[in-house]
Amino acid sequence: MNSDLIVQRLDEAIEAHRAEAVALSDWMARHPELSGEEFEATARMTKILARAGFSIEQPYAGLATAFRATLGDGSGPQAAILVECDALPEMGHACGHCVHGAMSVLAGLGLSGLMVEPGGTLHVVGTPAEETDGAKCAMSAKGFFDGYDLAVMIHSSPASSTAAFRSLAMDGYRFIFSGKSAHAAAAPWEGQNALNAVQLMFHALDMLRQHVRPEARIHGVIDAGGVAPNIVPERALCRFEFRAPTRAYLDGLTKRCLDCARAAALATGTEVTWEKFESSFDEMIPNLAGEQMIAEIFDELGIPFSPPPVPSGSTDMGNVSQRCPALQPMLAITFHPFPLHTREFAASVTKPEAHEALVLGARVIGRAVLRTLTDETLRKAMKAAVPQHGGG
Repeated sequence: MNSDLIVQRLDEAIEAHRAEAVALSDWMARHPELSGEEFEATARMTKILARAGFSIEQPYAGLATAFRATLGDGSGPQAAILVECDALPEMGHACGHCVHGAMSVLAGLGLSGLMVEPGGTLHVVGTPAEETDGAKCAMSAKGFFDGYDLAVMIHSSPASSTAAFRSLAMDGYRFIFSGKSAHAAAAPWEGQNALNAVQLMFHALDMLRQHVRPEARIHGVIDAGGVAPNIVPERALCRFEFRAPTRAYLDGLTKRCLDCARAAALATGTEVTWEKFESSFDEMIPNLAGEQMIAEIFDELGIPFSPPPVPSGSTDMGNVSQRCPALQPMLAITFHPFPLHTREFAASVTKPEAHEALVLGARVIGRAVLRTLTDETLRKAMKAAVPQHGGG
């Protein structure tokens, strides 16, 4: 196999499907669908992939808007290109999922006519609800990413790119405090104030912050705190997210935070229960061999990039990285340093520079898949970093 020739054919195929992918991205930008509701976007994606010869499974993994498009008979090395396409409430595609979702589809289209030569099997996998419950978490736990030699996607970024990504593990809990109502003026001594318990929990967690690692994060909101000022609140709710660089540290931190909830209830004479309101995200496992591959591809394509930033957010891609070699480089889709999840970034996703980044990112993903399928030494090095294969 002439590697230069196959890469040239990859680029030509990507260019041939450019207009279709840009139209898909712009359509999603104009018609944003929330997490778990990506029905029309995924219908359009699977229709495009089916025309290119992929066999389609949808629903997939028990999720209505998840899908798997497959080229190959399941033998040989296995690569998965992951697709996100959910939007944010009121802000649309302020995280750029329309661009990098269409980018993944375009990469699959570019590879569709080439799979006989490198061998192996290619999957394009739709992974819904990244902005909320993170479908990749449940899919990972059920083993849907086990056995892959590579799972890859690119995430849209403002102004700068990076060949690697780091994230924080995260747990999200809802706390329900139950007390006893009473007239707040006539007989407050008859009540147990659930709102006081919530307030005390906030204070306890504020005090805990000075005794945790500086990379850890504790942040919450009050969802309910009573119905009237002259009634002692008998029920109050709050939600917190706890984050840390590793699952091992986070498990200990979460335990201490639950102790704060128990202490607040004990001090106020109330009772507390809790439940998870979202899936738990694991941290992204660094995969140095894979990240070096991406860095080399960035260099070849003339993409300037920075070292991976200090982890500050969380992603369900971290759960995938616990099961197979997973890469999520960041690619700038705008020249402006607009923060993610802002209206300014949402407006940038349909600009010409975003369209160019969409095509460029597909070329990166396509090259990463080709190298993985054809380089056994690379595959072994990437798998060595995965905890269940003895790394991490």
